Amino acid sequence: MNVLITGTSCGIGKAIAEKFLRCGHRVYGIDRLPSAIQETEYTHYESDILKGNLPKLPPIEILINNAGVQDSGEDIDINLKGTIRITEAYAIQENIKSVLFIASASAQTGAEFPEYAASKGGMVSYMKSVALRIAKYGATSNSLSPGGVLTDLNRHIIENPALWQAVMNETLLKKWADTKEIAQWAYFVTVYNRSMTAQDILIDNGEAAKSNFIW
Repeated sequence: MNVLITGTSCGIGKAIAEKFLRCGHRVYGIDRLPSAIQETEYTHYESDILKGNLPKLPPIEILINNAGVQDSGEDIDINLKGTIRITEAYAIQENIKSVLFIASASAQTGAEFPEYAASKGGMVSYMKSVALRIAKYGATSNSLSPGGVLTDLNRHIIENPALWQAVMNETLLKKWADTKEIAQWAYFVTVYNRSMTAQDILIDNGEAAKSNFIW
């Protein structure tokens, strides 16, 4: 299938792209940074999802909106408006089979930078709008909301023993997901899943469920 993924130069987006490539799909990536993937079935476009030129592509069957920023001063513009721009350009058409949004646990809890949380909450709401509009094609639209993930963006926490212990104290499973696990989720929800749509999946190792019962 023709798969378009945004934010493929590192982290979760790169892991998702590599998963689809290993499974035999044709992958197109859009990122402000140069390509970090060298595969014959991968084509990279260096562009900004909000203001950059959007490439002319063959009909996209799977769209994964992963590109985003955090506490940048432009979170709502890039994370939400940029994602809407990409989705309206490539997903609302008869060849689409699935759209996936990489949101955040903060979309449910609000527990992060204010504009970041708002941008991801808006993304989840927009995901449901997309689900309503592409249902006529038999297509699904869902979102993943990861909590902490082992990426370079979070290295300042991962490599700080005190911060890491404080975070682990707030999770039930005492760990974070890695990018390959999120990629597995993305593949299942877009390729194998045909019946779940308009849903946000929380992948936070039980952080939101952590409850200290006082009697």
